[in-house]
Order: sequence, then structure tokens, then C-alpha cells
Amino acid sequence: MSHYIPFNYEELNLIEGTIFPSSVKNINNRSFWFWERALFQRACSAILTEEFPEEWEGTIKDFFYYCIFAQGWTCIFNNPVFGDTFQPGTLSERDWYYQPRYVLVQNPLITEKMGGLAGGLKLEIGKDCQILKLTPDFRGIWDIISYYAEKLSLLDNAINMSLINSKFSWILGARNKTAGNAIKKIMDKVNAGEPFVVYDMKLTNDPTDKDSPFQFLDFGNLKERYITSQQLQDMQTILNAFDCEIGIPTVPYQKKERMVASEAESKQLDATSRASVWVDCLNSSAKKVMKLYPNIKLKFKLRYDPEREEEDNGKTDIDRDV
Repeated sequence: MSHYIPFNYEELNLIEGTIFPSSVKNINNRSFWFWERALFQRACSAILTEEFPEEWEGTIKDFFYYCIFAQGWTCIFNNPVFGDTFQPGTLSERDWYYQPRYVLVQNPLITEKMGGLAGGLKLEIGKDCQILKLTPDFRGIWDIISYYAEKLSLLDNAINMSLINSKFSWILGARNKTAGNAIKKIMDKVNAGEPFVVYDMKLTNDPTDKDSPFQFLDFGNLKERYITSQQLQDMQTILNAFDCEIGIPTVPYQKKERMVASEAESKQLDATSRASVWVDCLNSSAKKVMKLYPNIKLKFKLRYDPEREEEDNGKTDIDRDV
């Protein structure tokens, strides 16, 4: 007798066996994919391009942002077919300071006429190409996106359960069919909006033991069991924490009315500290790109820059009316 083994059993066993706890699927669900996509677009909004090649606008710019935030860097080079262009790739070999020396670019449109093997190029950094990177360690921020998307996905499911469980409904029991039909008729009249409902007093006592034919299951005070509002506040707290990671200043909902100026300023600096490193890294590597390719103009800035806002607020408006 042969045992049934499903198709791709080894792969399925590997996937299920490396998830702990195996009963919880935190990331393989639509809620996680929704939040991952939403947080990625939220992160893209934190950094703006002051200078950017016009021929890279539109959908090419969308791909550029994906390369920068997902992979953490992109390879910029000149190609006889595509001109000044960029591509994701793989870093190869190391120099004296343990920095990458080459980039391996794979693309099905690459041909041997472009100076490499069919489908791939090996470019020397600083000579054949330059690296534009978001972070000092050549890593993107998809780990940040996945980290918070997982938490939001778990909380999203909890909120859905709370909304279902918070729906109010009567649970009534009837000892016989006559009493059950009477309950149904009474509830129909109540739900129809009638101001009062009259029923036969004979229904209140069972003819056999004189006991009430109706039973009511009481769940207590529904308001005391309603936790959805707290979960929604927790979701906003997680979103605020993510915004603080990517450079969007936020104010905690529980301190909006009593936060002093020093606290608000500290919160802004905290929110933009990591994003400032990213912008500095982009602009620093952009200088090397522009040195090798003068026709490419690249410059980046924070959408929410506390130093720039402070300068703007400190300027005197001589044309003001009041």
C-alpha cells in the first residue's frame, strides 16, 4: 500500500516547518500585502527629488524609487542603446575598504553588442558605472516596511474580529414551538418600529409546570466589552512609529493637546534623524554619479525638513497686512 505524498511535498514541508508558530500566518495573506504596499508608498512620499533627469520621469521614476527603497541602491551607467540609464544588480568583489568593486547587471535585453555577455554586464564601479545608494550599508528599507506591515496585519485581523463580536443580538430560548413563534412575531413587530407590542398573558406560564416558557441569555454590558476603539488607537500608534522611522513627523494622539514646544521639536528631530541619513547618503553618492556623468543631475531632499521649516518660520514677511 503506497502512501499519498502531495505534489511539492518537500517544498511545502520546508515552508511550514520554518514558520513558528506554524498555525499563525503573519505574512502570507492579503492584509499583509495591503499594508506592505501602503507603507512602501508612504515611505516614497518622505523623500523628494529636487533635481532629476527629465527622461526618467513617469513610470521610469516609479521603477527608480522601487530600486532605491527595496534594494537600497541602483547602478547608473551609460549604454550605447539606452543612453544614460540605471538598473538593479548584484555587487561583486571588494576593495581595500571592503567596498564593492563591480556590479553584475542582468537583463534579457542586454546583448553582446553592449560590451558584455548575452543577458548580463560586469561593470567596474567608478569607471563603467556609479552606485546611487539610499543607506550606508547598501540595504534598502524593505525590512522596516515588512516589520510594521506584519504588526498592522495582525492588528487588522483583530479589529475585524472585534467588529464582528461587538454586533448586538438577542439570544432567546423557547420551551416549545408555540412560544418560539410568539417570540419571532414579537421581535418582528419590535424591529418594524412599533411603539408597543401586545401578547397573550397565557404564554407567560407553561401549562405543565407553570414555569416561564422564555429564556434569555444575558451577555452583560456591551460597552464594557467593546475594545475596537482601543485597537484603532493602537493601529495609529504603529503607523506613527513607522512614520517616525521613515521621516514623517507625527504627534501621539494621547498628547496632542498638552505637548509643549520642546517636546514637539524633539519629536520632529527624532522622526527625521534616520531619513536625514538616507538623504545625505543619496546626495553624497549622487555627487559621484554626476562627476562621472555630468549630464545626469540628481539632488534629493526631505519632504518634512524641520531645519528648513524653522528657517521659513523665522523669515519676516514685509508685505503682510497684519
